[in-house]
Amino acid sequence: MGNSIFLAKFWGWYLIIFFLILSLNPKRIKQIFNDLKDEKFLIVFSFIAIIVGLLNVLFHNIWEPNYKLIVTLIGWSSLFFGLALFMFPKPTVYWLEIINIKMVQVIYTLLFLIGLFLLNVVYNIVPV
Repeated sequence: MGNSIFLAKFWGWYLIIFFLILSLNPKRIKQIFNDLKDEKFLIVFSFIAIIVGLLNVLFHNIWEPNYKLIVTLIGWSSLFFGLALFMFPKPTVYWLEIINIKMVQVIYTLLFLIGLFLLNVVYNIVPV
């Protein structure tokens, strides 16, 4: 199995699971933002985001106009947000809270649709 297929499966399932957890338990969203105010949690969270993003970018930095671009952008986003949280924690958390408050439904629906798209590419559920 190639890196692109593996990462499309990983991110597809991750996004679907993340969407379902936050949809079934919306209090989790508030809890995550409260936890980001704790420095220890923030450091661990940012390190994990940096590691996941860096591994994704190192193994999959493909800029083709298909599903591979989405996988690459997810990796770069994870790396970027992890670095931003580590270097500029307070402004980044504030910025994330503002975006989350104003666009929560759009963001989570978009993540769900991206997850469905990636899983459809991998499993060919609906032929394109």
